[in-house]
Amino acid sequence: MSPAKKTSESTASRPVLLLLDGHSLAYRAYYALKEADLRTTTGQPTGAVQGFTSMLINTLRDERPTHVAVAFDVSRQTFRTEKFPEYKANRSASPDDFKSQVGLIDELLAGLGITVIRKEGFEADDVIATLTTQAAADGYEVRILTGDRDSLQLVTENVTVLYPKRGVSDLSRFTPAAVEEKYELTPQQYPDFAALRGDPSDNLPNIPGVGEKTAAKWIREFGSLTELIERADEVKGKAGETLRAHLEQVRLNRELTELIKDVPLPAGPPDLAWASEGNPEAVYQLFDTLEFSRSMRDRVAPLLASDADDSPVGEAVALQGQVLEVGQLADWLAANATGEGATGVSVHGSWGRGTGDVSGLAFATADGTAAYVDATQLDPADETALAAWLADPARQKILHDAKGPSLALAARGFTLAGVAADTALEAYLAQSGRRSFDLEPLAEEVLGRRLSPAGADENQGTLFADEDAEAERQMAAAHAVLDLADALRGKLAETGAEQLLTDIELPLVGVLAEMEQVGIAIDERLFQDLEKGFSGEAAKEVDAARAEAGVETLNLGSPKQLQEVLFENLGMPKTKKIKTGYTTDADSLAWLQAQTQHPFLDHLLRWREVNRLKTVVEGLSKSVSPDTRIHTTYNQMIAATGRLSSVDPNLQNIPIRTLEGQQIRKAFIAGPGYESLMTADYSQIEMRIMAHLSEDAGLIEAFTSGEDLHNTVAAKVFDVEATAVEPEHRRRIKAMSYGLAYGLSAFGLSQQLGIETGEAAKMMEDYFQRFGGVRDYLHDLVVQARATGYTETMFGRRRYLPDLASDNRQRREMAERMALNAPIQGSAADIIKVAMIRVREGLREQQLKSRMLLQVHDELVLEIAPGEAPRVEELVRREMGSAAELRVPLDVSVGMAENWADAAH
Repeated sequence: MSPAKKTSESTASRPVLLLLDGHSLAYRAYYALKEADLRTTTGQPTGAVQGFTSMLINTLRDERPTHVAVAFDVSRQTFRTEKFPEYKANRSASPDDFKSQVGLIDELLAGLGITVIRKEGFEADDVIATLTTQAAADGYEVRILTGDRDSLQLVTENVTVLYPKRGVSDLSRFTPAAVEEKYELTPQQYPDFAALRGDPSDNLPNIPGVGEKTAAKWIREFGSLTELIERADEVKGKAGETLRAHLEQVRLNRELTELIKDVPLPAGPPDLAWASEGNPEAVYQLFDTLEFSRSMRDRVAPLLASDADDSPVGEAVALQGQVLEVGQLADWLAANATGEGATGVSVHGSWGRGTGDVSGLAFATADGTAAYVDATQLDPADETALAAWLADPARQKILHDAKGPSLALAARGFTLAGVAADTALEAYLAQSGRRSFDLEPLAEEVLGRRLSPAGADENQGTLFADEDAEAERQMAAAHAVLDLADALRGKLAETGAEQLLTDIELPLVGVLAEMEQVGIAIDERLFQDLEKGFSGEAAKEVDAARAEAGVETLNLGSPKQLQEVLFENLGMPKTKKIKTGYTTDADSLAWLQAQTQHPFLDHLLRWREVNRLKTVVEGLSKSVSPDTRIHTTYNQMIAATGRLSSVDPNLQNIPIRTLEGQQIRKAFIAGPGYESLMTADYSQIEMRIMAHLSEDAGLIEAFTSGEDLHNTVAAKVFDVEATAVEPEHRRRIKAMSYGLAYGLSAFGLSQQLGIETGEAAKMMEDYFQRFGGVRDYLHDLVVQARATGYTETMFGRRRYLPDLASDNRQRREMAERMALNAPIQGSAADIIKVAMIRVREGLREQQLKSRMLLQVHDELVLEIAPGEAPRVEELVRREMGSAAELRVPLDVSVGMAENWADAAH
């Protein structure tokens, strides 16, 4: 996987969408390299492809997007030509040399796995505007690479336009500040300015005698084109007369300049994930055909290269596939899947929210024998044989991402046991920086093998008697996991991660599948009451805020209106200057509230919080299944640190310390047949791991003394008696102690505590004087990571950090912070995983009916059967407390009640 296709954990939580204006960039590349007259020996022009490819490679490398799309014009006939037939009528037809290269660019993009979008009746700009609007609303950062300045109207804090200044290599980076610096206008004002200026390239007439300076001056003076038109009589002199004479053309220019943001498209931002689904062979073949230089091939190689072991995998065994008829499965399993070697299994079906369904299964053995069976057409004998084979731990199976298939099988009454390997987990441990662990790209990258139907490549040996394409693909997948498991297992052996796979990640698959299948019971009525309550409170806060502002139509969600109210109407202190005025983000509003104590801010901030809580409750309500339980989905392969994530819905983002968060948690209850919920979590686990890894005597003593940790540490740092530690001392030490485990800087600490940077630095210095082992550990950790390229948890989980050697200071400092927190956060994640496995095993061994429901960070939630509470509590305390051997004890807190909130401790 290439550096460009790898993302840090923080970036993964905030995706980056790169959008390219294909025609604009291809034309620019064509004319930039036209004089060079680049052609193959057969006469095929290549300048546009070469220039476009060069620009694309550089941008993918520098911007590191998670999602990518290229938009192309379809024709000149669009809704704009219907409104104004002269639109772009001055442009000559595309040169034939250029036309012949557009298809080649399409081939390149397909080979790189990048989505291409065209929409009849609209321009590429409109496609980009629509995707940008959708992505920005969903929290993406957006980069737009285009040679069309109309896209400047899309620029915001989270949308940047990359505009080629010269040729194809020099880009201007248009942020809101850069737009203002160049035009002295905001991005929102840019289309107003463009309408006045006209655009010769689009054949949009200007106002005679009115140049860019005058147009910009008018927009600055009147604020907008609408206002200028309404007050056109105030513009004096000949310029005013000319303006008034051309108002209709100006209005039309403005309509044509405005980009359409709601074009119906076949794909949205989530569909544009750059998941390494390209075809390296096709890209290299295209380069050979176009006679590109070796340097160009070397530049694109990182976008296509595999991180897998470079040693040869070996020749693929030719598959002998068979689609089984009804009644043939039992005999096939008995003859081929005997347990003498592992069997590759591919499950064709669907799964999610704790359930699923199976439509077919494929099996493959090491000698190339494969079979596919329609799971909906099993006779009783086959069903009995399949159930016995799946549940037999002696029959070793290899699957890819086994949790989903196990849920689907369980929904049909099958139990999956004997999973000897999971190739998705192997790839995750071998290459945790990847964004996707899908089987198809992994097989292609690691094995050089496609999972396409027979005949796609004679060298693959995928020749089947049956012509069922899906059956062929499933059998190819089952066969691929066998070879992929061997190849990746070798990589794990090199890095020492085999034990991490066999002892933690693989056993955890079954634990998570059970938790997802069981789900957690919900009080739906309470959810409805909460949703109604939050909606009502939000409406009250809106009314109160409007009353304080004196603006009856105030939209609290509009930054522009908030700027006007805060800094003009109410005259509050100015916040950070941004392109569109002064920022109204959460941190700035909190600062303003501290400065002014104005009741308007109280209502505004409360409205934002209540709206967020309302959204959380709405999402939870929609996730309740017919069994009145919520079945979240756990992902083992998202965070590079090893932490589990919860999605659909995310149960890890429910506030825990607020009253509203507790109200939400009250809706999570023990279900019928169970008497209570039990919560168990680790106390200060990150700091305990810090004490263990740093071997700092003072920190170890603070834990073993039995006294309050933060109180004890504060007494040492501030050099006072433990009885003299003030609440503010404790607050500061708590923030710093946890901050150090996450790479917090003096500046970050100052911002968190609201103190000067110098004071924060002095506090850190005093801390390190008392706890020198912590200082030395953190220093040595970064030095060692820079030397090896990775950090490692207590259990051998590695996190590779190539940016530690980056020339970019921001990337390098980010990597250093990751190096500081990965061993601690990763070790905590590993410890809770070990605890989950052991608790599940203990519940089974003691034949208890109680069951594990949720894992949220360092907390486990269990559903307790009548009469089993004492035994379960003893089991949980024992297994969680002994999940790792530390120099300080692992402290486990346990609580019990009828709902999640009251079970807290």
